[in-house]
Order: sequence, then structure tokens, then C-alpha cells
Amino acid sequence: MSATAGQADGVRSLADRLGIESGMVVMEIGYDDDVDEDLRDLLMDRVGDFVDEDTDEVVDTVLLWWRDGDGDLVDTLVDALSPLADNGVVWLLTPKAGREGHVEPSEITESAPTAGLQQTSTVSVGKDWAGARLVAPRAAQKRR
Repeated sequence: MSATAGQADGVRSLADRLGIESGMVVMEIGYDDDVDEDLRDLLMDRVGDFVDEDTDEVVDTVLLWWRDGDGDLVDTLVDALSPLADNGVVWLLTPKAGREGHVEPSEITESAPTAGLQQTSTVSVGKDWAGARLVAPRAAQKRR
């Protein structure tokens, strides 16, 4: 089935569900040998190479691979906001329950607001990884 036929049937790719479009600038944080390479390849096919956290560019999306034990989630989320466009999205990617490095959902729901973000949805992004969509609240976006 072609991508066009799938879209006509209402089937959206994972890149579509993540809101990743051609031409977007995507920053990746937390890459390690345990990430979902199929997801990375899919997204890179759409946008090209990711920029790293040292970029001076404004980014549309941040892919943040995060595991229990990676440090302070609030600090990392605040750092991820610096290059993020006003209407940008942080996808917090964490190992699913039962996988090494699993992050309790309560840690995300407590950390996101402290960092100035709100969680809007979650999605399975692979066999071992889940994604939480984090955005700045509308009121905060209007003040920027």
C-alpha cells in the first residue's frame, strides 16, 4: 500500500501522529544505543538529520529520550525549551512499563508543569518506547 493510499484510508504514519513534517528542524537529546532506531530512521527520512542540543537553531520539535536514572527531568525539560519555537513540541520518549529505565508516569506529570509544560497526549512509539507530548500552555505561548 502506498503512503497516499494509507492516508486516504485514514491510516497515519507514526511521523504523522507525532506531527513531524518535512522541513521541520528536530533536535534530539538523550540518544544512546537503546533508542528505537526504526523510529529515528522514519523521522530522519522525513526531516533529514536531527540537530543536537548544542544547536543555535530554533527547533520545531525536541525528541527527548529519557530513562529512569538519567538525572533531573525538570532541568532537562527546561534546557529543551531554550531552542524550542513558540508553538514547538517536546516528545518525551521513555521506556515502557517493564522495560529497563522505565519512568513512572507520575514523574512526568509532576515534572512537566514545573518546567513550564503541559502533557497533552501519549502514544506508543515502538515496541519498547512510549512518547508523551509536552507543550507550553497557551497562556505562556501568548506571553512569549
